[in-house]
Amino acid sequence: MFTGLISHRGRFHEFRRSRAELVIEVPPALSTRLEKGQSLAVDGVCLTVVARENDRLIFNLSKETLEKTTLARLRPGQELNLEPPATPETLLGGHLVTGHVDGLGQVLEVRPRRPGKRVKIKIEKEIRKFLVPKGSVAVNGVSLTVAELGTSYFEVELIPATLQETNLDRLRPGDRVNLECDIIGKYVYNFISGNRY
Repeated sequence: MFTGLISHRGRFHEFRRSRAELVIEVPPALSTRLEKGQSLAVDGVCLTVVARENDRLIFNLSKETLEKTTLARLRPGQELNLEPPATPETLLGGHLVTGHVDGLGQVLEVRPRRPGKRVKIKIEKEIRKFLVPKGSVAVNGVSLTVAELGTSYFEVELIPATLQETNLDRLRPGDRVNLECDIIGKYVYNFISGNRY
C-alpha cells in the first residue's frame, strides 16, 4: 500500500531478458533500504525487487504490466517517480494507492496556472466511472485531486511542490500516464452496480 506522495526519483537504466526485467537507478538512501522481495511503486506501478546491484534495482515485468502501463515505453535516462510502501507509522497525506494501474490516460493539454500548472488528461470510459469531482486519482503514482471532470477527460492542478518533487513537471501533450482510481470509490461502484459473485 502507498500514499501517492513521492519520496524519491530514479532513472530508467535498461531492460533485460527481452523486457522481462527492468533495471532502474535509485538514490543511495533508497537502495540501501530495499531488499529482495520488497515492493516499490515505480511511476505508480507496484513492483517487487528481485535483485540489487549497488544503486540499481532489478524488477520482473509481467506481460500484464507491459501491456497495461507506460513501463514498456521507457527511454534510457527517463526520470521515474518512486515511493516505498507505507508503514503503520506513515502519515497518510495523499490517499490509499495500491500500485495496481487501472489504465492509461493521454495528456491533452498542459497550461500555466499560477502558481503551478493545470493538466488535462483524456480517459477511457472504464476509468471515467470511478472518478468524481474533487475526488482522488493517482497519475504516475502521484496523489492528485480531480479539479474538473468531463465525459472523456479530467483535469488536475499541479502545485509548485508537486512540480519540484515529481516527474509531472515534464508532462507534454501526447504523453501517456499511468492512472489509478481511488480504491474506495471502486469498491463502492462495484457494490452499487450489483457486481456480486
